[in-house]
Amino acid sequence: MASPEHTVTCDALLLIDLQRGMFDSPLIPPVWAATELRARVRALLSRAREAEVPVVLVQHSGPAGHALEERTEGWELHPDVAPRGREPVLAKRTPDAFHGTDLHEILQEKGVRSLAIAGIQTELCVDTTCRRAFSLGYDVTLVEDAHSTWDTEHLRAAQIIEHHNQLLKSWFVQTGPAAAVEFRSRASR
Repeated sequence: MASPEHTVTCDALLLIDLQRGMFDSPLIPPVWAATELRARVRALLSRAREAEVPVVLVQHSGPAGHALEERTEGWELHPDVAPRGREPVLAKRTPDAFHGTDLHEILQEKGVRSLAIAGIQTELCVDTTCRRAFSLGYDVTLVEDAHSTWDTEHLRAAQIIEHHNQLLKSWFVQTGPAAAVEFRSRASR
């Protein structure tokens, strides 16, 4: 665990689009650093559940033929993040996890003020959701080593991730590695 002076404390964990199709699909290669990403997300999820803070899972519903086509194997949440108990799973159709979902209402109902965000895809759903959460008044922590993407024609995935960590930190979020993210239960606030 990180030293206390570098710890980031959040009220809730939001996991974006950690679905089978991102890791094991005949349509696309696995997301960059998939094994490391899943390990970090499992650790975050374990700490959030241990602290009994809200965990919200977001699941992208893609069109026919897409790696995340609704109601296909690729659309299913990855077993590493299978919801427990009453953890909400919100279906979305755009990069913004708040748009057309009950995410804001769920977080408000649970008294969430600070939110740790991890998942896929760095430059789309993760970026858009971080910006929207900021605009709605949340203190946002982007877990800098727990989001990922794919190489593009112009940039490697690692460059995209680093660029977004720096860009979003300039205004919208604070960042910290997964090992430094802790969770504060409502009872301890």
